[in-house]
Amino acid sequence: MIDHEILRILERDARTSPAQIAVMTGKSEEEVRQAIKHMEESGIIRRYKTVVDWERAGVERVFAFIDVRVSPSRGVGFDDVARRIYKYPEVHSVYLVSGDYDLRVVVEGENMREVAFFVAEKLATLEGVLSTRSSFLLKKYKDDGDVYEEPEQDDRLAVTP
Repeated sequence: MIDHEILRILERDARTSPAQIAVMTGKSEEEVRQAIKHMEESGIIRRYKTVVDWERAGVERVFAFIDVRVSPSRGVGFDDVARRIYKYPEVHSVYLVSGDYDLRVVVEGENMREVAFFVAEKLATLEGVLSTRSSFLLKKYKDDGDVYEEPEQDDRLAVTP
């Protein structure tokens, strides 16, 4: 039993309890618990995670978007190269994309030098990788639905009758 309403609620806030979800959806708490259990066991719900603003926590992290042109392997296409890439701990995400490049790889490191080393020494040297193009993330405005900017303060004077 796949319940898209429950999935949307948990996707927005994984801490929402089955009791809260029951109230929000009009289902019984037991129905919600069973639905969640089924979706966890079937791999629809892959994991629960916390979104952290590391910059606000005082931790410097560098992200880069690496576009990769690949020579696909016969019988497995781009999957073989993508698998070899996503096994590296520096790799945050790997996507098959359309356009001039085949894969978009998101790499995370402590500094630009660490990311550059990964691209030059590990990624670019993989069999099947023809070329790369790197872009470094300079500022995050919104990520996975979360806005990272502080709301602008309204400095207008209150009007009273």
